[in-house]
Amino acid sequence: MRARRAAVMAVVAALSLTTGACGEGDSGPGVIEKAARTKTLAIGVIPDQPGLSLKTDGTYVGFDVEIGKIVAKGLGVDPANIQWKDTNVPIREEAIKEGTVDLVVAAYTINDARKKEVRFAGPYYVAGQDLLVKTDSTIRGPEDIDGKVVCSNTGSTSARRIRSQYPSVRLQQYDQDSRCLPDLESGAVDAMSTDDVVLLGYSMQPEYVGKFKLVGKTFSEEPYGIGMKKKDTAGCEKINEILQAAARDGSYQSAWNATLGKNDHSVPTLDAGRMSHCGA
Repeated sequence: MRARRAAVMAVVAALSLTTGACGEGDSGPGVIEKAARTKTLAIGVIPDQPGLSLKTDGTYVGFDVEIGKIVAKGLGVDPANIQWKDTNVPIREEAIKEGTVDLVVAAYTINDARKKEVRFAGPYYVAGQDLLVKTDSTIRGPEDIDGKVVCSNTGSTSARRIRSQYPSVRLQQYDQDSRCLPDLESGAVDAMSTDDVVLLGYSMQPEYVGKFKLVGKTFSEEPYGIGMKKKDTAGCEKINEILQAAARDGSYQSAWNATLGKNDHSVPTLDAGRMSHCGA
């Protein structure tokens, strides 16, 4: 009897530990509480997107990175205390729900499917899906890709749109957009497709200047949001306030000018009217 009781207690203890570990991410503190208590935030970014977020020698630079710093500062966290986490497209929702990151600022398109899993503040930028091709390509828009080989990112809205709207396309997928570039250069694929602002950054990399061109015919609207735990309504509302304040005081424009604005001098407008309804 004593042995049986000990075995039962061991199972109960194991279940308690498992439940605590699984629930910590979803039921832990929101970003306001976390920032106030620890003076740190873990922010997920994509490490290989020039202009948006590029990791070089352990340092992250780009527009998404600057937006992350603006948000952290607004929450009372010194940007020097941000823990940047590599968070590629296929794992963004998982990273938020498991508590690996507090926020994701990673070319993260707001859509209905994702809103079932996480909460979004923003949008802080609206991109559009486009095509990157070799400079001598005859592809001039999505109407020209039937039967072609197109490379995109696994799990991205771009890959899903290509598959659903252009079923004759042969879709090559990788877990990072940057892995498409050697295939495009060698001719193994005819085009690369993701958001225009991402493609612009790649095309301006020194090793690719003059080799690729942006088609410039977008065929979607991609509102970029800041992802957080589904239950964190207060955090969402606070971040929306921070973004609007950044647009008023000029720090949003400065973030753009220091990054993507070096190649695109038209500063985007942060439209408060499009901000997420955090309670929805």
